[in-house]
Amino acid sequence: MSPSHAGRDSSPANHGIHSPRERQMTETTTLLSKQSPQTPTSDEKNSPVHYRGPINGTRFKFLLVSILFGSMIAFFDSTLMASAHPVITSHFHASNAASWFSTVFFLTSTVFQPLYGRISDTIGRKSVYMFAIFMFFASTAWCGAAPDLGSFIAARAVCGLGAGGVMSMGGILVSDIVKIEYRGIYQSYFNMSYGLGTGLGAALGGWLCDRFGWRMAFYSQLPFIILFAILAAASCPSGLGPNLAENSGKTLRQTFSSFDTYGAMCLTATTTCLILGVNLGGNVFTWSHPLVITSLVLFLVAALSLYFIERKAEYPMLPIPLLSTNPNGSLMWSNFFGAIVINTVLFNIPLYLQAVRQTSPTTSGLYLLAPLAGVSITAIFVGYYITITRNMKAPMTLGTIVVFLGSILTTTCLSPEIPTWAIPVLIPFCSIGQGFFFPPTSIAVLALNPQDEQAVVTTTLGLLRSLGAILGVAISSWVMQNSLILFLQEYVTSADPAQKAWIIKIVRESIAAIRDLDPKHKRQVIAAYSASLRMTFLMCIGVSFVSIVLIWPLKVPRLQSHDKGRNGAFDGQDEARGDEQEAGPVRPLSLLDARDQVAVEYEDDGDLLDAIDEEDEEAGDEGDDPEAQLSRTGRLNDDDEIGSNSGAIISRTTTRSMSRASNSLAGSLPRAGSLRRQRSRRASFDLNWR
Repeated sequence: MSPSHAGRDSSPANHGIHSPRERQMTETTTLLSKQSPQTPTSDEKNSPVHYRGPINGTRFKFLLVSILFGSMIAFFDSTLMASAHPVITSHFHASNAASWFSTVFFLTSTVFQPLYGRISDTIGRKSVYMFAIFMFFASTAWCGAAPDLGSFIAARAVCGLGAGGVMSMGGILVSDIVKIEYRGIYQSYFNMSYGLGTGLGAALGGWLCDRFGWRMAFYSQLPFIILFAILAAASCPSGLGPNLAENSGKTLRQTFSSFDTYGAMCLTATTTCLILGVNLGGNVFTWSHPLVITSLVLFLVAALSLYFIERKAEYPMLPIPLLSTNPNGSLMWSNFFGAIVINTVLFNIPLYLQAVRQTSPTTSGLYLLAPLAGVSITAIFVGYYITITRNMKAPMTLGTIVVFLGSILTTTCLSPEIPTWAIPVLIPFCSIGQGFFFPPTSIAVLALNPQDEQAVVTTTLGLLRSLGAILGVAISSWVMQNSLILFLQEYVTSADPAQKAWIIKIVRESIAAIRDLDPKHKRQVIAAYSASLRMTFLMCIGVSFVSIVLIWPLKVPRLQSHDKGRNGAFDGQDEARGDEQEAGPVRPLSLLDARDQVAVEYEDDGDLLDAIDEEDEEAGDEGDDPEAQLSRTGRLNDDDEIGSNSGAIISRTTTRSMSRASNSLAGSLPRAGSLRRQRSRRASFDLNWR
């Protein structure tokens, strides 16, 4: 069923995280139905296609090309500052302001990701996507024309808003138009776009500044952004997404009145204060600086406010159950910790190469091509592997192990004495682990959540990854700088205390000063830098182990073919459906049937049954829960809603068709207790959990 049809028939449901409204089952709705409401067409059976929704094959290809092309430009711009900022800061005579260029960009691109998802759910994807492209174009032109430092920093902040929207909306659109079983392939294309964009940005940024001037580094992007805008405007359908303002049955004013305005404000304040606090503390200012303390205090206040607001919001900006219940919670937080490790390594590898190995900035940039190539190639392989095998748990687990191994190798092996050829062999391990780890996680969280929540799921995962990246850089910088002070004091020796203090001062301010030292002090300073980096990488070992702990015991379902079972993302449903059809007429699956079938796989540990028991008790206290009503009377009222918070296995779905079948079977449905006693005899319904 296309997203547009789903939107016309129903409004988004609450899968533990949405409002209780009727909705029809979509491809990624994980309710275990016994009967598909829509029969695949003969064309789909004979010639399966990768796309879905209000789009044809030609338009799908053009839209995909525009998404990948635009994302590559946005990734290019995000890494441009890595090599261009020395020229720009020199032009404005403000070398100490270099950190603000990247900080404000990542601040706005991170903060507004969840807003893009929820707003596009409300007014449609295309208008929000085109707005992001316009902001990206206008702010890039502003960067090139900025007359002073303050104007340039403001332009970079707006550019983060536009580029972040292009990247997040690109992922949302891919989830809208690509069938779940083929999403691994297209996720690999997305990762390839990331590798090309970031690699070209880091490599060409400095060359453009040296050859044509730093303003041309921004002006040169404008023709490509215009081409991207034309492709997107021509290829992006208007009917993608839930489009609540049009399809919810409410007026525009009523729709926007349910928008989570307070949640958006608190989420913006929470992420802004956190990013400012950790970026400025220990790097730009001391941790006791009033601005740092104020930022961290406001972060705590805003975070607590966000928690209580989102618990009651009808359409929450940041769904709390998405982060607190398994398997979604473990998948999300494992990516957060993984991003901390990966970005800590990537951020500090250039420092190792230039300070410890004494390579030039150009050479260190070339070394970084190895991890970028590693993550791109691995992601492509994993995408095809998932599409063929439909198994997400294996690459996910392997990825966390490779990241952990990479952390150990960087901690123990990157010393001043290792041979040069070993460096490009050792540093890509964490990035290769990222290629194994991140793509299947993205697909898993999408498959485990309803179609009308794909935008919020995508942006929430992106938010956690971005926060992990920012925290990785900030925390590792703090560990590095504080360790460096201690090791320089220990390793640097001199008969003259003033000379020792002078050496420590100049090598902390500029690593280029190391080359001008006498051989004795040069060896001492290099040893201090090497020991400090070892302490920084040591932190990665512990954090990467947390990701393993979160992923290893997790039960992740295999993807189900769209053509075999159009209403779920799980394998094994179709055989059961066939058995039921042979036995006689089928009826829609009730919550009690579904949960008992699911409980077969959880009989030993009882986790799911315990969770259902807790919800049953809560429902009993309320007195009007539809499930309890079904258990008592064997029937559902026409306006009742079935709901469950048992992970991401049983989601809310349309109940009117279920009530008709239930009314005809009044009194014949077994009670919950008898279903529990019979669960061991219904093991033929296999969800293929791995």
